[in-house]
Amino acid sequence: MTYDLQPLAPGFGAEISGIDLGADAGGNVAGDLAGELVNVWRDAGGMLVIHDQDLTSEQHIAFSRHFGPLFGDPNEVPLQDTVSRYIHPDFPEIYRVSNQVDADGEPRGRKGAGTYWHSDVSFRDQPAQASILHGKQVPRTGGDTIFANQAAAYEALSDAMKTLLAPLHAWHDFEVAARTQYAKPVVVEGDMAGANRALHPIVRTHPETGRKSLFVNPGFTSHIDGFAADESAAILGFLYDYCIRPEFLYRHRWREKDLVIWDNRAIMHFAVMNYTDDEPRYMERCTVIGEQPV
Repeated sequence: MTYDLQPLAPGFGAEISGIDLGADAGGNVAGDLAGELVNVWRDAGGMLVIHDQDLTSEQHIAFSRHFGPLFGDPNEVPLQDTVSRYIHPDFPEIYRVSNQVDADGEPRGRKGAGTYWHSDVSFRDQPAQASILHGKQVPRTGGDTIFANQAAAYEALSDAMKTLLAPLHAWHDFEVAARTQYAKPVVVEGDMAGANRALHPIVRTHPETGRKSLFVNPGFTSHIDGFAADESAAILGFLYDYCIRPEFLYRHRWREKDLVIWDNRAIMHFAVMNYTDDEPRYMERCTVIGEQPV
């Protein structure tokens, strides 16, 4: 199959048009094409945009499984209980993002999801690998998502800073986001326990490419292990500002039916909530379970 492949930004990301992942696949997604796109995604630094995909939820899940097992898959762990109300009622593999409510006044998805810099599920021992987000309904303007290339950020550090960071580990904790991003009645107390708290290296190595990247984020990282609070805050504060310098960023302006795939092992993201409720937004995300960072 032929398709048009174009870069998104210098050395970071690619966009594809001219393919239909759901066509003639019997409700599934063709394995050969999906396998090829996994390789394209990896070669593009883990950032891939596929335009004009009119996928059903089942097809979305089937395609996503080519990247690995999903949170919510049978015999796999779910996402944290706090977001259970935003999981698709028929498909536990799908997390819904929306500013709309249903006929009963219940949210169709998480409103304001990801409006802070973060890497998905970094507070787990095995954080997210790929996130695969399908824009089924998007605002006419606004609602962009910004992505930050953490491999490029690491590579641009001085050798002295790389040496300083190399042995360090930081704690990632769901409570960091829960304190500021979730209303208290929504937060499930069990989510504040150890299962949603993990220690990870500040510099992680990609298991498939061997490329190193920074792995801290202000959404979930609480502190550097073994450092005094002010010391930790100084180092993390520098990294948070440094990691989002313009040269490391790609800003995605959503089109309806875009399928956007990013590698949480090397990319942070931020959802820009600059649209109103009269601009409907509904997205579905599959999240691939990753390995323990090293």
